[in-house]
Amino acid sequence: MSFNKTVSFRLAVIVFFAAVSNFNATAQQASNYPKITGYFSIMHPIGTWNKDGFHDNFSNVYTVVFPFGMNILKSDKFGISFEVAPAVRTEHNISKVSSVVFHPGAMFRFQHGFTFVGRLAFETNGRFGFTPVFNQVIKKGKNTSLFLSAPLPVRFGNDQPVSLTTGLQLGVSF
Repeated sequence: MSFNKTVSFRLAVIVFFAAVSNFNATAQQASNYPKITGYFSIMHPIGTWNKDGFHDNFSNVYTVVFPFGMNILKSDKFGISFEVAPAVRTEHNISKVSSVVFHPGAMFRFQHGFTFVGRLAFETNGRFGFTPVFNQVIKKGKNTSLFLSAPLPVRFGNDQPVSLTTGLQLGVSF
């Protein structure tokens, strides 16, 4: 081999091994995703606005919701969430499950534990709509995290006026 061919061959071998080692490092970093997490929470609606005005959740009727779900995290920035949220309503000292919400959504994850989730909503009581959720991790542990969310459900349908509700949600993700 001539000098130029030897240098070219050695350079090609070095480039090849550098590329392979870089590929392995990238593959190890990327192997953390996709990742599946779960969560359970409790959501207290504060009040609802519709064409008839504001109705709070603490007067004649009390509703509490128990959202639970699964998140499929594609990366540090994006994921898909599937939530089921049964609502228990108490009125005149009678409690019952008033509806169950099927709540698929897209998660947009940001720095410092903040996440925005845009959800579609399909309720068993005939209502439908969307729910923007602003979520903040407030305590991160090794295997679990405590989070606080502010959902803003907007609902249509079932021969009722359009409504906007606000609430506070506290949960544990694992």
